[in-house]
Amino acid sequence: MKMTMTQKIIAAHCGIPEVEAGQLVNANVDLVLGNDVTTTVAIQEFKKVKMPKVFNREKVVIVLDHYNPCKDVAAAQQCKDCRDFAREQNITNFFDVGAMGIEHALIPEKGLVKSGDLVVGADSHTCTYGALGSFSTGFGSTDFAATMLSGKVWLKVPEAIKFNIIGKPSKWISGKDLILHIIGKIGVDGALYKSMEYVGEGIQYLSMDDRFTICNMAIEAGAKNAIFPVDAKTIQYMKEYGNKNYIITDSDPEAEYIKEYTIDLSTLKPTVAFPHLPENAKEIGTFDKIDIQQVVIGSCTNGRISDLKIAADILNGKKVKTFVRTIIIPATQKIYMDALEAGYIKIFINAGCAVSTPTCGPCIGGYMGILAAGEKCVATTNRNFKARMGHIDSEVYLASPAVAASSAIMGYIASPEEV
Repeated sequence: MKMTMTQKIIAAHCGIPEVEAGQLVNANVDLVLGNDVTTTVAIQEFKKVKMPKVFNREKVVIVLDHYNPCKDVAAAQQCKDCRDFAREQNITNFFDVGAMGIEHALIPEKGLVKSGDLVVGADSHTCTYGALGSFSTGFGSTDFAATMLSGKVWLKVPEAIKFNIIGKPSKWISGKDLILHIIGKIGVDGALYKSMEYVGEGIQYLSMDDRFTICNMAIEAGAKNAIFPVDAKTIQYMKEYGNKNYIITDSDPEAEYIKEYTIDLSTLKPTVAFPHLPENAKEIGTFDKIDIQQVVIGSCTNGRISDLKIAADILNGKKVKTFVRTIIIPATQKIYMDALEAGYIKIFINAGCAVSTPTCGPCIGGYMGILAAGEKCVATTNRNFKARMGHIDSEVYLASPAVAASSAIMGYIASPEEV
């Protein structure tokens, strides 16, 4: 039987030669993760087992990133529960204030994921790690508890959709524009429980940060996972972050795909997802002027160093528009330090931006940038559902760091060419 990358990785973790789409399997995991929100619920279920112990203290990861540094008493209790559990279980990879970052940027940076791995996490954006050629997917808190105990996960093997990427993108076009274009094309349920597999000569023009962004938002298309083939950029990234024992998995030429799409990067333009769904994608220049009150550049989608560099390049020597609050959130402490050493933080502050410690914060409407009624925000985050970032009558427009930084300067949704 001919298999896709995803099918081969799943089969290998089940100890069987092959799997087919729709098959139910029980697979061994290389890593299981949770955050301060989802881990608390998992702990409650975990402790219902008599004298429970995690299956492998080095393969369980807990990152306190959603409401940490704690925004209120409830968040403080959640984080305390996680700290107590990590201490009791002697969890090796536990990340708290001062060491933590937004989990889906932090975990690859720490070299905890590599190609060929099977990773599950109690956070929907766990699909991010497909950028490294791994099978990674999100699940619920009770699943997290069960996997912490057993080291195994039950899942259905997904069907696959092939995305053939061709062409070379123009300046300012990034992975965010590509994934917003794709979601706009296929819809938020266009890849429901499917594997989104990226192939094609155009991939060479996508940086690792672009690929992380694209895989991160697979769930916004309803996908089970997304995955890129391993190339020289992937290998360089894994070696840079200390991961050498990787496995390269390729799809068979005759592997079966239920749909195929071809995307020409050279035709893409700066793209924005309008409220209140990521599928409401529109190219800049195709809609009337929209004034904004806030910009957020950060999150597990676009808070990496290349994202900050793009924003800094645009903001350098300029000022954000009066009454446009602009919040910059480096995704990890290392990214924060790299941005500091590169001079980006100084550029942001001189431009009138606020710079935050790593946190999910406003992306989930937690804190660090809640919107009031009627306010509009351009954000490099991944979701723009009603009340996602604050009041039910507020609006979030998803965009790339280039568009977000340009909009902060202009005071309305703008492309870099307008700055």
